[in-house]
Amino acid sequence: MMKKITYKKSGVDIKSMDELKNNIKCIAKKSFSRSAIKDIGGFGAFYSLEDMRFKKPVLVSSSDGVGTKLKIAQLINKHDTIGIDLVAMNVNDILCTGAKPLFFLDYISFSKLGKNILLDVVKGINKGCMGSGCSLIGGETAQMPGFYKCGDYDVAGFCVGIVEREKIIDGSKIGVNNTVIGLSSSGLHSNGFSLVRRVFSENELKRMGELLLKPTRIYVKEVLALLNWDEKISRAIKGIAHITGGAFYDKIARILPNDIDCAIEKNSWKLPEVFKLIENKASISEREMYHTFNMGIGMVLIVDNKYASVLIEKLISMKVKAFIIGKTIKGKAKVILR
Repeated sequence: MMKKITYKKSGVDIKSMDELKNNIKCIAKKSFSRSAIKDIGGFGAFYSLEDMRFKKPVLVSSSDGVGTKLKIAQLINKHDTIGIDLVAMNVNDILCTGAKPLFFLDYISFSKLGKNILLDVVKGINKGCMGSGCSLIGGETAQMPGFYKCGDYDVAGFCVGIVEREKIIDGSKIGVNNTVIGLSSSGLHSNGFSLVRRVFSENELKRMGELLLKPTRIYVKEVLALLNWDEKISRAIKGIAHITGGAFYDKIARILPNDIDCAIEKNSWKLPEVFKLIENKASISEREMYHTFNMGIGMVLIVDNKYASVLIEKLISMKVKAFIIGKTIKGKAKVILR
């Protein structure tokens, strides 16, 4: 006679998952704004727009993950910053349109993991949400035995923000002789890790683990402060690019009009040592480096040159290192590094 089969014996422990979800509820509530009107755990997440004072509000959405940076977290068993990365990758993208992040949803899938690992990931997500002024209002925690190896997991994030229609930043107003301002990164952020894991041995990755896992910088509060500071200042910011996969060549080009190039001066900021180490260790070409990594610049603002120095002073006052790293010239929507 066949033994009785249960869901738990198949690898899914519903009782344990329910306990985990109750813990997640307590964590997520810390990021709730007044607009998050229901507790998480229902069939849908609720977010009220009643208090939003917009004439023509436009919702902006983003979805992203953190890639194989997860492998470093698993290698050194440190999982409390991955969630910050997850939020940063989404809210920084939304920010490029001039939008304020409103709420965040997460998706965590795994086969078998310690409860503390999952809670560390969620705590990081909530910390990232609080750091960017948005609410963690829901998500999905999926136990998938047979799909992932024991100890492996994946995460994805989904964010929605809001912007006034007339204040959308899309790069269309970028012109010749605008100034390019670079905002310093906190490290590798969340791109290029498949290459990093080929460059360094497992022992080297373990030794460098803390450095490699330094969380992606969230720029939301500082850039929104600029956009809300003064009408002239907000109009002076003509384009914003989040330097992630594709880095300088792809991400800046994405916001350029068809007749404008962006000339970046590589020596206008100090290159962090971690990027020098990667380049020297693997003999990677300079173009490949600037096409893969942020090279110390996590976000770029293209602005009216008349306001560049004022914007940099304001950013520095908010503890963000910022530099003039180039200018726009007549061209064909390409990025030139020189």
